[in-house]
Amino acid sequence: MEKTISISTKKNNYPIIINFNLFDKKIFFPFLKKGDSIMIVTNQKVFSLYFKKIFNQFDNIGLKIDYIILPDGEKYKTLITVNMIFTTLLKNLHNRDTTLVALGGGVIGDITGFAASIYQRGVKYIQIPTTLLSQVDSSIGGKTAVNHDLGKNMIGSFYQPNIVIINLSCLYTLSQREFSAGIAEVIKYSIIFDKKFFSWLENNITKLFTLNKDKIFYCINKCCKLKAKIVYEDEYENNQRALLNLGHTYAHAIEAELGYGKWLHGEAVAVGIVIASVISKELNLLNNFDVIKIINLLKQYKLPTKLPSNIDVNKLLKHIYKDKKVKKKQINIILPVRIGKVIIYNNISEKIIINAINSNKNLLF
Repeated sequence: MEKTISISTKKNNYPIIINFNLFDKKIFFPFLKKGDSIMIVTNQKVFSLYFKKIFNQFDNIGLKIDYIILPDGEKYKTLITVNMIFTTLLKNLHNRDTTLVALGGGVIGDITGFAASIYQRGVKYIQIPTTLLSQVDSSIGGKTAVNHDLGKNMIGSFYQPNIVIINLSCLYTLSQREFSAGIAEVIKYSIIFDKKFFSWLENNITKLFTLNKDKIFYCINKCCKLKAKIVYEDEYENNQRALLNLGHTYAHAIEAELGYGKWLHGEAVAVGIVIASVISKELNLLNNFDVIKIINLLKQYKLPTKLPSNIDVNKLLKHIYKDKKVKKKQINIILPVRIGKVIIYNNISEKIIINAINSNKNLLF
């Protein structure tokens, strides 16, 4: 069942290896040799679950291994945390030849990738994502970042890893809430690229929730292939890669306004997708039948579809204006026009966004 997908960009080419029980098998790291140095970056929960097996993988190569356990959660995705990594690297005399290893979910992956991109002007790094969201999305494609109090992912870089190791067995340790948050990104791919995949998700809800091996493998392999294709075509998000931000303009605003960590990223993305769909319907770009299908699928995967009733629309709008897709104070957003196709809609009016947010808070379906 093992699958290797190649990610190609103008400057980089690296594999994504996908299988169950990968930590129990010998993993080949072609760029590492005996005597090299690595530092594993993880959090306490992941450390207790997987550190020993990952340590053994690298110890068998004969590497010098250090590690750091970071505090867990989106609120710690900051420059302060990145500096903790730098301090540990410097104290242990790691130089430009070292390799960082991101062992964890999206937060650990983003922090580690960003640290690797700027430590001594750039060192190698490995992604070992342990959540569904990070396996299908954030570990792939080289987007790295930390948050600022005034906006999510505002400080970052495009910096590709050297390899991505996706151990599907990690999904057995996730809570239902964490799994559902990852499915939000999966649903996002289907709305953007593939109507048949959307239908497949409708027909395999129970099997995905029960982690049927064949269905999980197909699902993650499908998402990784879609991500690989778009990264190859537009590594630096100058055009088509921006389509992957469906729902994210609102999601980042929701996370910033509620406080990082109150909602999981995928939960905010789910509501963001609904808001984008409502806007698209109001602009007569998306029919009401597809809006209902999108909302129903999100609900079936136990994801939120409505904003908290007490959220302040004007404060949310202020966060939206800080989004990276806003240029010259023009809000550019991704809108679905049908299931399987989205567009970049330029310079949408503030009034339409406010109306859509208010409509979402009062959704009747």
